[in-house]
Amino acid sequence: MNLDEFKSEVNKLGVPVTEKEINLLEKYYNLLIEYNEKINLTAITEKKDVYLKHFYDSLTLVKAIDFAKIESMCDIGTGAGFPGIVIKIFYPNIKLTLVDALNKRINFLKEVVFELGLNDVNLVHARAEDYAKDNREMFDLVTARAVAKLSILMEYSMPMVKINKFFVAMKGQDDISVSNRVLDVLSSKLEKVICFELPKEAGIRNLVLIKRVGDISLKYPRKYSDMKKKPL
Repeated sequence: MNLDEFKSEVNKLGVPVTEKEINLLEKYYNLLIEYNEKINLTAITEKKDVYLKHFYDSLTLVKAIDFAKIESMCDIGTGAGFPGIVIKIFYPNIKLTLVDALNKRINFLKEVVFELGLNDVNLVHARAEDYAKDNREMFDLVTARAVAKLSILMEYSMPMVKINKFFVAMKGQDDISVSNRVLDVLSSKLEKVICFELPKEAGIRNLVLIKRVGDISLKYPRKYSDMKKKPL
């Protein structure tokens, strides 16, 4: 996906693209490639692939969420900053928190935030379940593009979501069903699953949109070992 194709596809999402956003994305791409030689951030390094599979893919969140109504967002297991940093570039008024368990990635993101001149970005080196324990009902939106099972991602995320606000899991073709038991335990409602194909036959994407509707027991989230041993 070249720059013209990127602009065209993003415009189809209903998101305006100006030179300001493109300049920030270009800086982001260059930093990603530079740091990727030192630490493992992504296996996708070709520019056309980064624009499609990281930048465009991150922006497909607008299919599920109206960002004009989002003031605070937390991206757990953010890795190299997808989707969080890309959303922040296009929606700079959002207060963004990025959580990752690997400090090397957080250090990379500090450099990105500084070089791109982004404000209101909180970078957190922590496991998601530990961060969630102390940050309950803090966010309008929690996102995860991580590879963990949906039930585990929900247990991490739903306690951090404000009541009547949302969690979106960005998934591939598998693991997009959620049981009524998980929804009940985590006081959640499955709003919809939005399935679509990325441009240039780059694969299927599912956005699993879940709304928090009530209180969640303080025992959630549990330790990861307990989640894995006895999933909800």
